[in-house]
Amino acid sequence: MSDKIYMSQEGLDKLKEELAQLKNVERKKISNQIAEARDKGDLSENAEYDAAKEAQGLLELKINQLENTLGKARVMDESKIDTSKVSALTTVTVKNVKMGKEFTYTLVAESEADIKSGKISVKSPIGQGLLGAKEGETVDIKVPNGIMQFEIIKITV
Repeated sequence: MSDKIYMSQEGLDKLKEELAQLKNVERKKISNQIAEARDKGDLSENAEYDAAKEAQGLLELKINQLENTLGKARVMDESKIDTSKVSALTTVTVKNVKMGKEFTYTLVAESEADIKSGKISVKSPIGQGLLGAKEGETVDIKVPNGIMQFEIIKITV
């Protein structure tokens, strides 16, 4: 499997903004918290200092993860996306065979997933089950509650 993470330009821009916020704003806040706690004296019994150092560690981890994701990110040219089958950044309308209800999902990178706006990760069970399917096909997708059957109605960009 490829290390590349395919995403939209919008998703890439959001990640860059978040990284800039963490590096330029949040780092300074935590640095100030550590300095204030250090000024209060004995560090061995200073809960504020310990909390600020822990927050700093978590922040640096998040920054590292974002930089790693950005390093692997590849923006997909929407004009070159093949809509003959479900793939990353395609929008697919499916019908839940059992319920008879239609849903529309856009398959995106994990960092862009937002179920409220219909964006699901290509790594989610439903996303993985839909990948490669063609219009008119019915796919069985294993989810935590069992097997769901979806008919592929339409694929667009």
